[in-house]
Amino acid sequence: MTVGYDDEGGGAPLLLVHGHPFDRSMWAPQVAAFAGPSRRVIAPDLRGYGASSVVPGVTPLSVFAEDLAALLDHLGIDGAVIGGLSMGGQIVMEFFRLFPERVRGLLLADTFPAAETEAGKAARGAMADRLLREGMAGYAEEVLTKMVAPANVEALPEVAAHVRRMMTGAPAEGAAAALRGRALRPDYAELLTRVAVPALVVVGRDDEYTPVSDAEAMHALLPDSELVVIEGAAHMPNLERPEEFDKALGAFLDRVQPVTAVQPLP
Repeated sequence: MTVGYDDEGGGAPLLLVHGHPFDRSMWAPQVAAFAGPSRRVIAPDLRGYGASSVVPGVTPLSVFAEDLAALLDHLGIDGAVIGGLSMGGQIVMEFFRLFPERVRGLLLADTFPAAETEAGKAARGAMADRLLREGMAGYAEEVLTKMVAPANVEALPEVAAHVRRMMTGAPAEGAAAALRGRALRPDYAELLTRVAVPALVVVGRDDEYTPVSDAEAMHALLPDSELVVIEGAAHMPNLERPEEFDKALGAFLDRVQPVTAVQPLP
């Protein structure tokens, strides 16, 4: 299987997992902000998205998590701070379930731990059918102002165009397989109470998909966590308000992975 990924910088590793129906380019501001001599940032395309292989059918979250572990193996990385947004956050939870010893810290952005409801399973199945039948364009237009706050669609046209481009560019077969697999996920709430590493929970104030109340509930479950609410953002705070998002992530990384400044030679 082919996996597309960015691997920039050196030192303490940070693995960033994109959401649905996006690709690794959603993390471009964070790769630019954090990759350098003391931090290594890895941002892969999940299977079915971006430059990675499209595998039709059903892709459970466990398969995504195993793919991430295989990528870390390929890169010679034993453990990392691992973060994800939306579906990516749920993949991060599944990664922790399967490979807790490889996790140095967790970033959970605009996501939630609950299992899918029966109504949700039906809705995801119906949407998967629709994407295979119609393609991604209609869906992308319908959800754009939920992914990006309506005010930001107007004020930040380049961000809106980037999000639209990722969604319309996603392979329908890969997106449908992820929807079907995501519908089968377990409830991660109890797992979060057993997370022994630091965690950062981030959410956009205006997120309709994963409201602030969901983030507050995760924060309460995690033994060692910080909650940051990003004002003026919806479901994509890392793109809508990158400075605020990066400030929160940077402070978290400094706590979890403190790095020593490189001193210039005399």
